[in-house]
Amino acid sequence: MSAKVIADSISPAGKRITTMELRYPRFIHAEELTHRALASTPGDCIIIEQIADGLMYDENLSRNASSSRAIPVERMIQDVLDDPAMPIHWGKNQPGMQAWEEHDAPVIMGFGSDDYVWGTPQEAWLAARDAMIERAREFARAGYHKQIVNRLLETWLHINVVVTATEWDNFRTLRLHKDAQPEIHELAHQMFNVAMVASTPQLLKPGEWHLPYVTEDEQSVAVTEAGQRNVKILSVARCASVSYKTVDGLPMTLERAQQIYDKLVKAEVFHASPFEHQATPDTFNRPFYDQWGEHDGWDWKQGELHGNFKGWIQNRKIMESKLAL
Repeated sequence: MSAKVIADSISPAGKRITTMELRYPRFIHAEELTHRALASTPGDCIIIEQIADGLMYDENLSRNASSSRAIPVERMIQDVLDDPAMPIHWGKNQPGMQAWEEHDAPVIMGFGSDDYVWGTPQEAWLAARDAMIERAREFARAGYHKQIVNRLLETWLHINVVVTATEWDNFRTLRLHKDAQPEIHELAHQMFNVAMVASTPQLLKPGEWHLPYVTEDEQSVAVTEAGQRNVKILSVARCASVSYKTVDGLPMTLERAQQIYDKLVKAEVFHASPFEHQATPDTFNRPFYDQWGEHDGWDWKQGELHGNFKGWIQNRKIMESKLAL
C-alpha cells in the first residue's frame, strides 16, 4: 500500500491542487459502494472502466483507476505472486462493522495423509491465492478472455489510482476516522500524514498548467503553443493509464499518447475523466459579500470552468466547452 505525490501546485491565490498515485488492495476499493462512471474503455490500450468507486468516491476528487480487463493474465498472476494484497488487521468475528480484536486462530488449508493441514491466516490466505492462480490458468488455457480470467485473481490484487483534488477535508475526515477499515485508515495515513506533508507545492501563475505525469524536462521544452498542447496530451494519456507507461509496459511517447487522446476525444461519447487532472489557476474577479455586507470570500473570474475544483480551471471543462461548439 502506498501513496506518492506526482504533481503538487499552488496558485497565487493560495489554492493548492495535488495529484497522487495510490496503490492499495482492490478488496477495499468498493467499500461503501457508490457508483460513479470513471470512463468506459474505448480500447484495451486504456485501463479505465466503469466501476463502483466506493473508497475513492467524493465529488471533490477526480480519479482514474487501473482495470483488470486490459492487463494480460500472466502479468496479473505475476503481480499477485510478487505483491499479493492481504489484510493488515486480522480481526475476530463480532457483531457490527468493526473488528477491534486481533485474531490468530489457525485455518484449515486441506487434508493430509491422516489429518487436517492447518496454517496461519497469512499462510491460508496465500494458499487460497495459489489455488486460484491454477484455476485462472486453466480458464486462460481454455481460451477465456482476460476480462473474465483476471476477475478470479482480484482478491489478491492491488489497484492503482490517480486522484487529483483541491478540497480534501471530507475525504480526510472519513478515511482517517478510528472506525474506518484498517486498510483504508492506513491508506489515508500514507496520503495525508506522509505523502502530502513531505511535498512542497510549486507556484503556478494563470496560464501555467498543473500536469500530472509530465516531467520537468518535458515541460521545460514545451515553450510554444504546440508544445503546450503536446504536454497536455501526454498528461491526459498517462492519467488514463495511471502510469508513465502504456498498459503493455511501453514508454508513453507522444505518438502513443496521441492515439489514446484521439480515442478519448473522438469516441461517440467523450471519455472525459482523464481530462480532469490538468488545471491552471483562476483569478479573482471581485470580492463577495454576505447579506450583512461582510466580506465572505471572492468571486472567481471563470468559476464555471472549475468543475469539482476550487480556484483552478479544469481541462475537462475547457474541453467540454470546445466540444459543445
